[in-house]
Amino acid sequence: MLLVVTYSRAARRDLRNACRAHEDCVVRQFGRAALLSGTEFGAFQALRLHEKHGLDVQLERVEPFEPADVPERVREAARRYEARTEPATPYERFASGRDLPAPEQLRGVDL
Repeated sequence: MLLVVTYSRAARRDLRNACRAHEDCVVRQFGRAALLSGTEFGAFQALRLHEKHGLDVQLERVEPFEPADVPERVREAARRYEARTEPATPYERFASGRDLPAPEQLRGVDL
């Protein structure tokens, strides 16, 4: 998929117009950003906007994020944290004293 992010009013307008005119290549629209299909037509639409607006349009190639791509210890920590009885408890306090990774451990490791 292709992520198109706009940084000016004119670029946002043209992204919105392109998404309306070519719904078949739009995966999702977020106002000032859109995910376009990873097809040549999606790339064509993204490049049109970049050619017209230059640095006001940022283009990125993205890939779907699947939970299975994350180590089991991180998935387990997320499951247990979301099942907590006190919803206001921050993760750092929740993980303390449990067999869960500390926030510092999670921050320092790339997927």
